[in-house]
Amino acid sequence: MAVYKFKTPISEEEIRKLKVNDVLYITGTMVTARDQAHRRALEHFKQGKALPISLEGLAVFHCGPVMKKEGEKWIPVAAGPTTSTRMDIFEDEFIKNFKVRVIIGKGGMGRRTTEAMAKYGAVYGAFTGGAAVLAAKAIRSVRTVEWFDLGMPEAMWVLEVEEFGPLAIAIDSHGNNLFMEVQKKVEENKQRIYQKLGLSP
Repeated sequence: MAVYKFKTPISEEEIRKLKVNDVLYITGTMVTARDQAHRRALEHFKQGKALPISLEGLAVFHCGPVMKKEGEKWIPVAAGPTTSTRMDIFEDEFIKNFKVRVIIGKGGMGRRTTEAMAKYGAVYGAFTGGAAVLAAKAIRSVRTVEWFDLGMPEAMWVLEVEEFGPLAIAIDSHGNNLFMEVQKKVEENKQRIYQKLGLSP
């Protein structure tokens, strides 16, 4: 296990250094995006429209933050990760089209996303669920909020962060996926238990 500290924009060369079980901290620009922001961004791409911000080299956080407004400034209150499997249907195209380098969330992602990360150079960083206040403390400022018509949780928040983490690299850019490996071992152990008990699954 190695510890890395990257600043955005992050290059593909940097991302290829990371292996599963490494720990990553990110400084620089991070963008939140959940289901609706993913859907709208991909619609924009198909229509040839530019996004409000270039996502190339950035980290995308599966998060519906809680923000409060003080004057003209937005202040982060909580920024816990959303379950990433909800975004699995979008993420391979998102990585391919926008060249994002780090996806942050909880719960992992599947084969399609894993293959896209290997092909285009991206990783999945797992952030601890229930640590929303810790995440908010790493946010130094809210640069802007885009697509606020989607609502606070679904809007695209453009954040400046400092040493955001720790992020456990659970999917790397070499085809390794800790979540899929654990699932495979569980299935193997389940089969052995069934056999010992003389049961059929």
